[in-house]
Amino acid sequence: MGPPLLLACLLAPLCARAWRQHEAPRRVKRAWVIPPISVSENHKRIPHLLVQIKSDKQQPGGVIYSIKGPGVDEEPLGIFSIDKFSGKVFLNAMLDREEHDRYRLRAFALDLGGVTLEDPTDLEIIVVDQNDNRPLFRQDVFTGRVLEGAEPGTCVMTVDATDADDPDTDNAALRYSILEQGAAGMFSINATTGEICTARPGLDREVEAWGGWDGAGGTLRTPHGTMGVYNLTVQAADMSGDGLTTTAVAVIYLEDINDNAPEFTKEEFSMEVEEQAAGVDVGKVFVHDKDLAGSPSWLAKFTILEGDPEGAFAIRTDPHTNDGVLSVVKPLDHEVRDRFELTVSVQNERPLEPSAPASPRALATVRVRVRDVNEAPVFRENPRRISVLEGTPPGTPITTYTASDPDTQQIQSLSYALLYDPAGWLQLDPHAGTVRTKRELLHPSAFLQGGWYIALVLARDDAEPPLSATGTLSIEILEVNDHAPQLQPPAGVLCGRPGRGGTLLLGATDDDRPPHGAPFHFQLSPQHPQLARNWSIARFNVTHAVLAVLAELPEGPYSLPLLLRDSGTPPREQQQQLNVSVCRCGRDGTCLHGALAAASAGAGITFGALTIILGSAILLLALAALGAARVRGRRRALRKGLLQRSRDDMRDNILNYDEQGGGEEDQDAYDINQLRHPELFSPRAKPPLRRDAPLSSGTPVAPRRLPSSPSDIEEFINEGLEAADSDPSVPPYDTALIYDYEGSGSVASPLSSIVSSLTDEDQDYDYLSEWGPRFRRLADLYGH
Repeated sequence: MGPPLLLACLLAPLCARAWRQHEAPRRVKRAWVIPPISVSENHKRIPHLLVQIKSDKQQPGGVIYSIKGPGVDEEPLGIFSIDKFSGKVFLNAMLDREEHDRYRLRAFALDLGGVTLEDPTDLEIIVVDQNDNRPLFRQDVFTGRVLEGAEPGTCVMTVDATDADDPDTDNAALRYSILEQGAAGMFSINATTGEICTARPGLDREVEAWGGWDGAGGTLRTPHGTMGVYNLTVQAADMSGDGLTTTAVAVIYLEDINDNAPEFTKEEFSMEVEEQAAGVDVGKVFVHDKDLAGSPSWLAKFTILEGDPEGAFAIRTDPHTNDGVLSVVKPLDHEVRDRFELTVSVQNERPLEPSAPASPRALATVRVRVRDVNEAPVFRENPRRISVLEGTPPGTPITTYTASDPDTQQIQSLSYALLYDPAGWLQLDPHAGTVRTKRELLHPSAFLQGGWYIALVLARDDAEPPLSATGTLSIEILEVNDHAPQLQPPAGVLCGRPGRGGTLLLGATDDDRPPHGAPFHFQLSPQHPQLARNWSIARFNVTHAVLAVLAELPEGPYSLPLLLRDSGTPPREQQQQLNVSVCRCGRDGTCLHGALAAASAGAGITFGALTIILGSAILLLALAALGAARVRGRRRALRKGLLQRSRDDMRDNILNYDEQGGGEEDQDAYDINQLRHPELFSPRAKPPLRRDAPLSSGTPVAPRRLPSSPSDIEEFINEGLEAADSDPSVPPYDTALIYDYEGSGSVASPLSSIVSSLTDEDQDYDYLSEWGPRFRRLADLYGH
């Protein structure tokens, strides 16, 4: 490239020197730079010549000049232009330094053919600042808070502003000031930093509480003195306070402290409440407090100091109004006390600040009148508990259950009625309240709950409207020992050897309730002392005893009279019969299978009936043996010879030993006359009573109808067993004549060994095979 482009500036001596050097015989490369061109913003003379440039490569045809850059061919467009032939650069629009503080352009020199003659040269245009911008606060309203009573110098907040002018010039040098804050002058501002602090003591929220805007001082006033507020007008000015200015508002709130005690609006309050009312509000006591509403410094706390020794009243604070609400927590009785005079105090929840002026506690007198109203009757004893013996006769007074009327200052009468009497056992005097039995109160009853009978009595006054009350009458039905214990079960089976299964567990029950029941006392009947030779009874627990054999006993049924006594007051006792079946003992002390079956079959019937059945079986076997060994004629002769040779009644040698064991001294157990006079056992004769049988047993009904077929034999025998069970006259010796009336025309002869041995008639025993497998063998032996 050629020598650099020569830039010439009008009125610049440097340009002339440059041209002279260019004309020297020897070319020297220039390395200088055109200094920046300054132009003031807001220049109004437009167009305005800024500079002229020329190239030292002047061609015969001329040079074409051009510029490029912001303000020319880049945004913002149209600010600068150049004369392409003369090289003059012009300003075509006013400049704003706050938008662009400088422009950097490039100048070009071209020949007429568009070929570059010089390297491009930079051209810098600097925009000179003017104070054309006011300061701006960052916000229109600044807010700060400070406690009332704050010391001077307490900083509250800082206000700040900005200026768009050149910060390196005075155009942006700001200073702050307070234009207006009222006459008090409580605050000051730092002119350089904008920090606002308290300037004087004595900030009082309650005194400085304003209402509305003060036109002169610009102070915000709030209604009712609820909050103290200062509104300051602050100013910012550039040129170090001598230039352009702007203003803003600084709002300072005084935060409340508890420097004011609450006070009652008046010294006395009057209220009224109905008696017997509880949990209701009686009225309010009113207070006022200058401190901030809703804050702990404002919230009141009330105390009842005097006039309520029983604690019938309570007072609480209404959180919305700060008033005291008096209420009744215990029912009041007009007849006892109709007026109250309470002394009430008030103070804040938060303690007063030490700086607050001292003042006595606020007190007020509250007078409460109690109004009289009709009150319901009252059962002083509720429930009423009484005790009555069971079986008490009807019409017996058991108690007088009355109520009282609290309305002693009113003339009223009470009446009574049974409200609940589920069993209809009671009757009530409607005027006197006397309760009597209508019928007997007995155990057991579905209306008793654990031995108690519950009834409800209604008492009603005769006021308008009438009021009533309900009393509970709890009647304990006392148990009376009117039942003797009963043996359960009344029969049993045991082995006849002492120490080897020869025990039986006995039990008893009693319809009476404790303490008239267990423990039970078991003993052998004292009327039969011989029982103690073979039997003993020992206590097992409160309801059971153990019966044991003392000597080895033969198999068979035994009837033991026992005496059972309860533990009531006085005790009740009763003699009862125990039917015991003694079985054949096995090696392990238990009944053998056959003996056990026989004993079990007989346990449910009387011993006489069991004896008849066993004796009948033995007789049948004996008859079969006699029939097979002897002929009928010889048997008849032998029978007659025996009867003639013997003057003594053979029946005198028949001894039946009682269940107490053997022994000739037991021959009195049964009356031998029953054997000597068999006619007593005819169906029409009344059988004699057994000495060992209970007197209360029944007599079997006779005669009975003969079964129509052999298949009914079992039912016939069972009916006979049942009849014998209740037959006290059945003797424990062999006789089938008194077992039951067999009727006439029976195909079988009487089964008695005595009678059957004397008969002259032939017998056919084939019918025995129809009685079952037990008699089929007898039929085979005896019938052939």
